Amino acid sequence: MTFTKLNSTTNVIVTPEVITNPVTGDRMTITHSSLRNHHENFQCCFDLPPGAHGAPLHYHRGMAETFEVLDGELEMELGAKGNVKILRPGEVVYVPPRMLHSFRNSSDNWTTYRTEVRSGASFEQFIRGMFGLAIDGKVNSTGMPLNPLQFALLIEKADLVMADVPGFVESMVKRLAQMAKWLGVEKSLVKYW
Repeated sequence: MTFTKLNSTTNVIVTPEVITNPVTGDRMTITHSSLRNHHENFQCCFDLPPGAHGAPLHYHRGMAETFEVLDGELEMELGAKGNVKILRPGEVVYVPPRMLHSFRNSSDNWTTYRTEVRSGASFEQFIRGMFGLAIDGKVNSTGMPLNPLQFALLIEKADLVMADVPGFVESMVKRLAQMAKWLGVEKSLVKYW
């Protein structure tokens, strides 16, 4: 990971930061860091390779996201399981808090989309943590963290609720995140953000 140069007057990223996940092949170009700019919104572009799984059906309790396809096709489920929409260049979807959504690249070509996450500082920590752990070889073959305490902390940062996950599993993840905080596990993730 490289750190970007900021314009000292406007606190805007001068040089976008590009991070590649070596496990999934996804590439993220951060154009507006909520962490580095003391701003709530996080903006980046993602390049998904052909067949990329993206994210399974989920929602965020308090975060809103915007997806804008720049190149290729992005397959999204919106609002309910099975409600699939294919986004093409120029198409934009706004996903409010608590709206179920998923995305993937089911095509044979690369897909590029821009996203903005409102109230995105903790989401940026989540995505940087996921990519950073992959770079350091601390994820499984699908890109999920091997350490359950790190994973629980990152899920909490993403404000993420997975569809079709039983309530007791969600409660267990919350307890693991609390335990991870108590044990100081976040110190092992701070280097990624």
